[in-house]
Amino acid sequence: MARSGGFILLLCFCLFGAISCAQAPVVSAAAAAPVPLESEAPSKADNLSTYRLSTGDVISVSVYGEDDLKRDKVRLTDAGTISYPVLGEIQVRGKTIGELEKIITDGLRGTYLVNPRVAVTIDEYRPYFINGQVSNNGSFPFQPGLTVRKAVSIAGGFKERASLSKITIVRDGDKTNTPVKADLNTPVYPGDILTVGESFF
Repeated sequence: MARSGGFILLLCFCLFGAISCAQAPVVSAAAAAPVPLESEAPSKADNLSTYRLSTGDVISVSVYGEDDLKRDKVRLTDAGTISYPVLGEIQVRGKTIGELEKIITDGLRGTYLVNPRVAVTIDEYRPYFINGQVSNNGSFPFQPGLTVRKAVSIAGGFKERASLSKITIVRDGDKTNTPVKADLNTPVYPGDILTVGESFF
């Protein structure tokens, strides 16, 4: 009788354990794997805040409540300047949007307005350039978030003899014009010169 009772007790224990295991949540390998954070990649907003204006860019300037100080789609001159009411010629080349807003704000404050609220936006970026083993060589309009992969696609794609290991970029503003090795995910910025080399195999 004692042996029969022990068997029944053991059977109940096994059944209870099986039910507990069946009710436990199952975690797949995919769910357990770490998910990359979006913050690991630079955002478009970050790129825009550090973007430095230069010849060929087109900008608009507005001052809240002051329509006579509004200027739409002004293209920077070859000297990198714009002409603005009250302030005259302003050197813009090399400035970020935030720096230009501060220059205009400081220039208008006191002599013309008590507390000017200035906003500068970029309407058109200066183009990037691409040559070598792509379907269409030349200049193309820049767009935020541009990479080598997207730039080549805009230029019609790679030619048959294009070499993915021979892609270089000369960065705009680099006075030494030094080609930097790039891959398909390398960012491309306005004024950059992208070259796709030829494969001989």
